[in-house]
Amino acid sequence: ICKLCICYILWKLKNKSDLEKSRECTKLCITSSVMETKCEAGASEVTIARFVPSKPQVELLDGICKPTIYNVVSSVDLGCQIELRKVVLYIRNAEYNPRRFPGCVVRLREPRVTCLIFSTGKMVCTGGRSEEQNNLGARKCARVLQKLGFPVLFINFRIQNVVALVDLKFPIRLEGLLLANEQMAQYEPEIFPGLVYRIVNPKLVFIIFVNGKVVITGAKSVELIYEAFTKVYPVLRNFRKLS
Repeated sequence: ICKLCICYILWKLKNKSDLEKSRECTKLCITSSVMETKCEAGASEVTIARFVPSKPQVELLDGICKPTIYNVVSSVDLGCQIELRKVVLYIRNAEYNPRRFPGCVVRLREPRVTCLIFSTGKMVCTGGRSEEQNNLGARKCARVLQKLGFPVLFINFRIQNVVALVDLKFPIRLEGLLLANEQMAQYEPEIFPGLVYRIVNPKLVFIIFVNGKVVITGAKSVELIYEAFTKVYPVLRNFRKLS
């Protein structure tokens, strides 16, 4: 029971007989547990703000094409210095090798998110298949650090990158796409088999392969992935390779 709840019980039991104290104590223990829950809930609301993910309106293009979210990268400021050697001692699935990487790597099982914790208090989360998964993984890791005694906050949670995959179900004439969009496209098959297609609004990168597979990256939200793909899809369809 927290200190506030103990003080509340002692105050209510003051100047009461033994029998009254026994009865009152039973009632107050139940009340104090409710108070403690409210205290903890209030603290979590202050330190860890609720995250509202983007909710794009998803429509299938030609009835088959829809980007699948493959990876979400996010960042958050924990608001305090983190002793990484202590973290790796007490947290399962944690790895810390400062010679190879300056951060502590924590792999969560549910959700399947990898958290990279740095001594400065910065944390990067990757591996989630949605914005909600990344946020949940970050909050779980933050609460574990709180239990280890670190005065962790949860400041400025942001989605830094969203990666999506899509199969167009038809091959693409990459040479023709390059000639028609020289300012936006880059294609060097001797170095890399995919054509890099950059758009400005929204600012995203499409990596297009001849078999019709496309990788979309650089988005700050899932909504931007669908918005950008809706714009680029007609261009790709114009360069469909006919057998």
